[in-house]
Amino acid sequence: MRVLVTGGAGFIGSHFVRTLLEDGYPGLEGAAVTVLDSLSYAGNRANLPAEHPRLEFVRGDILDLPLLLDLLPGHDAVVHFAAESHVDRSIDDANVFVRTNAEGSQNVFEACRRTGVERVVHVSTDEVYGSIDSGSWTEREPLLPNSPYAASKAASDLIARAYWRTHGLNLSITRCSNNYGPYQHTEKLIPLFVTNLIEGIPLPLYGDGANIREWLHVDDHCRAICLVLLRGAAGEVYNVGGGNERTNREIAERLVALGGADTSVIHRVADRLGHDLRYALDDTKIREELGYAPRVSFEQGLADTFAWYRDNPAWWKPLKGNGRG
Repeated sequence: MRVLVTGGAGFIGSHFVRTLLEDGYPGLEGAAVTVLDSLSYAGNRANLPAEHPRLEFVRGDILDLPLLLDLLPGHDAVVHFAAESHVDRSIDDANVFVRTNAEGSQNVFEACRRTGVERVVHVSTDEVYGSIDSGSWTEREPLLPNSPYAASKAASDLIARAYWRTHGLNLSITRCSNNYGPYQHTEKLIPLFVTNLIEGIPLPLYGDGANIREWLHVDDHCRAICLVLLRGAAGEVYNVGGGNERTNREIAERLVALGGADTSVIHRVADRLGHDLRYALDDTKIREELGYAPRVSFEQGLADTFAWYRDNPAWWKPLKGNGRG
């Protein structure tokens, strides 16, 4: 089997690729992988095993349809991770998000259609559902995105569905809760706070820190994607949750404890525009239909993630910039 992974040098995509090349996914042993990545600020060639004999790396953009049409023949499946993903950046400049996430995704699906790719998984986010005060979203909930990032991902989901319904593309969509783990860019909440603690810098917490997210270790997320790739139904959406709801304040306090610091390092800053209060996924469908269950406990996963950043400053120090939680 040969799999094309878009955005495979990013945080989640590179974890999927590394595990696949280690034969860590039953049913995909021995698979060859082509990674297509533009190596924007969030992509890092060092995230991938450069000399692996089953890996081919191509630097390119999903906005380049001729490149996709040239590259895709011979591939059995596409796992589409490539996206602009940071909410704050989308608030500052939505244009690149709309182009990459909507137009770029349409290029991927169109190229798959034209070249006869047999299977496609489109990786999306719980943020397309908006904000929920209580309960949790099933896959049948309406899409009510609130940030330009979430809106651009919702657009890509609808385009994906249209390619299944209109062209018969064998495509499934996954929507995950907040991911964490090693190799995540330092603009995101957990690596930002961890690396600030390591450097002795205050933790900038949005508002009162009451915003609630459900956290999912990247390894659990990627295992779910593999299950959907191999056994998911065409045209279906699969929520992938972690079951670990925490306020941003709770995350900050737990990281402070792991770092042996005092909560006085947590500094409140002006809240994000349009900041969603709470996300929560009902992932009964993927559990019952595909046998998915997360394996990484949040406490252990968070401690391991802290330790990874502590032990790998050469990876993250060049990435550090301004950010808020």
